[in-house]
Amino acid sequence: MCFTKVYPFFLYISCLEIIFMIITKNIHKYYGEVEVLKGLNLHIKKGEIVAIVGPSGAGKTTLLQILGTLDKPNKEKDFDLSINDISLKNLSDKELSQFRNNHIGFIFQFHQLLPEFTALENVCIPAYIGKKSKKEAETRAKELLNFLGLSHRMHHKPNELSGGEQQRVAVARALINNPSVILADEPTGNLDSESAKNLHELFFKLRDEFGQTFVLVTHNEELANMTDRKLTMIDGKII
Repeated sequence: MCFTKVYPFFLYISCLEIIFMIITKNIHKYYGEVEVLKGLNLHIKKGEIVAIVGPSGAGKTTLLQILGTLDKPNKEKDFDLSINDISLKNLSDKELSQFRNNHIGFIFQFHQLLPEFTALENVCIPAYIGKKSKKEAETRAKELLNFLGLSHRMHHKPNELSGGEQQRVAVARALINNPSVILADEPTGNLDSESAKNLHELFFKLRDEFGQTFVLVTHNEELANMTDRKLTMIDGKII
């Protein structure tokens, strides 16, 4: 419910609180006869940082892959998945690919940087896929690398960077197309405690600076407890 107010500022804040970036309804996923997701419903507000926790095998990564359009839910009755007010359930594979490139950024446990390319070149790749010019892509990539404290490392290849630096390059790559949503799967799982702490703080700085919505799958309780909301998955359901 959006409560109207006499003062425009309060009206803006009141309405902003109910703008949902991600909505899922009755999401099921089967692999053979195994039901991994069991009628999952989820609402995540715009600008919210949400952690999804739970034991291995609970369905966390499967959910993240479906939210990221890397996998599709089973087409059960009345199911839906919408991101940024766009329903995804009837989009073609080509349309989903375009949507993914424009609206979603991914951060993985292992940075997945291409070893033959520099940090700058790795960050630019999604922009090139999105048909941006080299000049436009490099300008934006340099801005992000500078923001992330990597301006002096942009021409280094991944094997010349520390683990924390590699993950920050991966974060810049996730941000290059100004996505609405950042999905992170165990983003600190391969980092030492100091680098993990720095990455935790970076997510909040990014949210405040760029306004993205973050969904994090993690076993890191410290990170999960820092987020706006922690959701626990057990046996294919959020409890």
